[in-house]
Amino acid sequence: MPRGSRGSGVWSGLGALGLCLLLATAQVRALEPRTLRIGNGTEPETLDPQRASGVSTLNIVRDLYEGLTAIAPDGQVVPAAAQGWQTSADGLSWTFSLRAEARWSNGDLLTAADFVAGLRRTVDPATGSGFAGMLAIIAFAPQITRGSLVPLMLAADTLDARRLRIRLTRPAPHLPSLLSHPACFPVHRSRPDYGGAAEAANAKPISNGAYRLVEWAPQAQVVLERNPHYWNDAATAIDRVVYLPTEDQNSELKRYRANELDITSTVPTAQAPWLRAHLADELHLATYLGSYFYGFNLTQPPFRDQPKLRRALAMVVDRELIVDKLLHGLAEPAYGFVPPGLPGYRAQQPAWASLAKPERLALARRLYAESGYSAEQPLSVEIRYNTQDDNKRIAVVIAAMWKQALGVEVRLVNEEWKVFLQNRRQRRLTQVFRSSWIGDYDDPGAFADILRSTHGRNDSGYASARYDGLLAAAEAEADPQRRNAAYEQAERSMLEDLPILPIYFYRSKHLVKPRVQGWQDNLLDYHYAKDLRLEAP
Repeated sequence: MPRGSRGSGVWSGLGALGLCLLLATAQVRALEPRTLRIGNGTEPETLDPQRASGVSTLNIVRDLYEGLTAIAPDGQVVPAAAQGWQTSADGLSWTFSLRAEARWSNGDLLTAADFVAGLRRTVDPATGSGFAGMLAIIAFAPQITRGSLVPLMLAADTLDARRLRIRLTRPAPHLPSLLSHPACFPVHRSRPDYGGAAEAANAKPISNGAYRLVEWAPQAQVVLERNPHYWNDAATAIDRVVYLPTEDQNSELKRYRANELDITSTVPTAQAPWLRAHLADELHLATYLGSYFYGFNLTQPPFRDQPKLRRALAMVVDRELIVDKLLHGLAEPAYGFVPPGLPGYRAQQPAWASLAKPERLALARRLYAESGYSAEQPLSVEIRYNTQDDNKRIAVVIAAMWKQALGVEVRLVNEEWKVFLQNRRQRRLTQVFRSSWIGDYDDPGAFADILRSTHGRNDSGYASARYDGLLAAAEAEADPQRRNAAYEQAERSMLEDLPILPIYFYRSKHLVKPRVQGWQDNLLDYHYAKDLRLEAP
């Protein structure tokens, strides 16, 4: 047999074998779970819904658990574990009916009592939830949080196994939106602290959302898989979700470009020009319900009882320069606290914001002098921020602005996230501190409330009877137009006192691979994995 003929037969056999191997590989890939890989910023501090607080943590918790309501991809409130609800004529009593098919991830029936237990646990002071104040609209919640009543007294109770009633102290048209927040998620009855406060002993909690926890490897990944007992599992298209913590934004971008991530938590602002030029179709920028600001510690000198000094420092910060040069247009200059975009709410700002820069500078120098400071006796102050490149750049620039305009001597202190949060909340070491707030529901109260004197996240220690009174008046309004007007008045009052220094309003910033389908930008920047799907490779 000619050599060529024999060789041809061998290659023909190998070709057939290769073809079979390729087909087998394709079949294996087709059987592989459809996995979504999400960059998620900082390491989650907990997966306990009632204790979760950071954005990265809440992203995961919303995939693991589900509230009575949820936020649709377009940002609208929709029924979730509840199939519907009814409201009394006065707006003070709400009844929610659960879906008959709603189950926990172990197959147990989801009951109204589980939701009542979750609400009680959030307001229980032993839990230490940072969102307990958010539920102050529920009757007896403030007294429970202060420790003068027990959690069992909360005006949330079961009518039967499938229905619960929530009674409010004032009208709250935003209640359905609020109930989508993890602080309102249910608690499984197997927890040793069912309705109480102890941390769950089970590393893989029983959850009721579209996914359940498979693995949590600290500083490496959090892996979720589909919950087969989820009431709408048939509509879930993605089998596994892997959350990858990456605090360094540039490292996250590298992972995205190396196809290790399908979605990023954010984008490095310094890379914005390159991203616009090379990945424009994958770059998602949108109005976002978030504010970046500096807080003043009002419980100690130099800012206690010094509104003029706070005003002087706020006046000389060039927000437009920060947004244009440092953030490359990926934000919006802020002079107020409540971001734009809320229906019916007019953005507020102090009167001096409309002054020309020379006039503003002259007024700031006068207020600085009236506060007791001068070139010979300058203010010496510390800016504290959590470690991150943008935070550092902004702190350096603001320190330079204060120095050039007023002669302020500034020390910069950067801290790891958890240490930074602890120092902020204790109010012992802080003077000026970096802060931000992301709205938990689409209502001005989601921002206004955290500056209430009794709020657990009021790290400035701001205590104004006038502001608290204006908030109470806004909350008592059932009419949306009058309610917004009352909140606008409260914000104007706060901006006269300036317990905070607004710097910019966020824009949500993500890179999303073309294979991810169903992504919609929305004001809250909520993106549940169950609402997404992946294109076939």
